[in-house]
Amino acid sequence: MDNQLKIFTWHIHGSYLYYLSQGNYQICIPTKPVRTEGYYGRGETFPFAENVIEISSEEVKNHHFDCILFQTNQNFLEDQFEILSAAQRALPKIYLEHDPPTGHPTNTKHLVDDPEIALVHVTHFNRLMWDNGRTPTYVIEHGVSRPAAAYTGQLEKGIVVINNLPSRGRLLGLDVFKEVCKHIPIDLVGMGTGELGLGEILHPQLPEFISEYRFFFNPIRYTSLGLAVCEAMMLGIPVVGLATTELATVIANGSSGYVHTDVGYLVEKMKLLLNDPEHAMRLGQAGRETALKKFDISRFTGQWEQLFRKVVNNNKHLITQDLYER
Repeated sequence: MDNQLKIFTWHIHGSYLYYLSQGNYQICIPTKPVRTEGYYGRGETFPFAENVIEISSEEVKNHHFDCILFQTNQNFLEDQFEILSAAQRALPKIYLEHDPPTGHPTNTKHLVDDPEIALVHVTHFNRLMWDNGRTPTYVIEHGVSRPAAAYTGQLEKGIVVINNLPSRGRLLGLDVFKEVCKHIPIDLVGMGTGELGLGEILHPQLPEFISEYRFFFNPIRYTSLGLAVCEAMMLGIPVVGLATTELATVIANGSSGYVHTDVGYLVEKMKLLLNDPEHAMRLGQAGRETALKKFDISRFTGQWEQLFRKVVNNNKHLITQDLYER
């Protein structure tokens, strides 16, 4: 492990951090006695390996890192100044942007406008929509592991996996979900589902849980390509969703799933999948073949390691003998 790069970041999106941690590098995350965003530590949900290392926020300044990975505006504007030393703040930096702009969809300037920082987008759609300014940008598409579970589709229902859907409203398609539920039997799982859903299913148990549902429905209007969609495709469950943002480029309509901006069209295709399990199986298998090529975990972690090494090597001129002095 001595030759592995040491990456410092915050625990923001647990499932993304889990997949990122499958690479050949160490990931150091801060903790606080009272858990707040970014300071959750390893937690108990994900089976992180030994390369994910917890460090008390008070001790972060005493550690060596090769690169700082930001994931939120708060990380960039506040957290780094609270827990990193001046020398650590001079290290190579990457900003991982998980989302498309939530302001104006085309004219929103990204927080980072710095030619010395690498800006990573998780989809090509996101990079296209953000005004990235002077910042060099990269796209590293999602990678997910192959699940042990296998799709059966024996349950004549659809499944939606979204956290806090009732409070997140139209952006994540609350109204679309409610409209579809008038015509199609659909279950909702996730944190904060309230009376609309079944509650949270922990990530390790999710593939087996959803494998029995006939199809996976994604009602989200405007967001990044959700990891839950990638995981569903890798499982082999057919995906039905809105043909917006990146999903329109991932699902081949009628071949590996169904995507459209007409909710009525999608409802008709859901009825088709409920009535024809063999058709659902064929679409799901085609989606799985796409996922095996597009969301390969080795490709994902390999691209991240390549970028980590690139930014570290490009910034070696910043490193001095007193770099880690506080």
